Amino acid sequence: MLPSTVGRVPQNTADEVNEQIHRRTEESIAWTIRRGPVAVERRLAELDREWDIERLLEANASSIILVGLVLGTTANRKFLLVPAAVAAFLLLHALQGWCPPLPILRRLGVRTQAEIESERYALKAMRGDFAAAGKDGPRDRTAARMSLDSARG
Repeated sequence: MLPSTVGRVPQNTADEVNEQIHRRTEESIAWTIRRGPVAVERRLAELDREWDIERLLEANASSIILVGLVLGTTANRKFLLVPAAVAAFLLLHALQGWCPPLPILRRLGVRTQAEIESERYALKAMRGDFAAAGKDGPRDRTAARMSLDSARG
C-alpha cells in the first residue's frame, strides 16, 4: 500500500531529523512573534518563497536528467544511464516517499509543504487571523470564504 502524500516524507525521515525540523520551526515562530507584526509579515513573505522538499527534488532531478540526456547524445551513450537512474529514483520517491538524496536534504533542514504551512498557520493564528472563525456567527458561505481567505493570505 502506498503511503499518504502528506506523511510519506516524514515517515521516511529519521525521527531525530523530524524532531530537529520541528524544533527549528518552533524557534522560528517564537523568534518572529517576539519581534512583532512587521517581522511576522516578513516571515510570511519568506515562507511564500521557501522551496519544499518536493520542489527541490523535482528541480534537481530534472536538471540531472537534462544534463545526462545532453551528454548521452553528444559525448557518450553511457551517460543515458544517468537520466534513467534519476527517473527511477523520482518514481520511487513519488510512490514511496523515499529516494537517495532525501536523507541528506532533510538533514539540511529542507521541509515538506505541510511543515512550511504549519509555520504559516501558526504565525497567522498568533497574529489573530482566525479570531473570527470561532465566533458564533453566520455559518454560511461568507463565513467559509472568510476562513479560507484567512488561511490563504
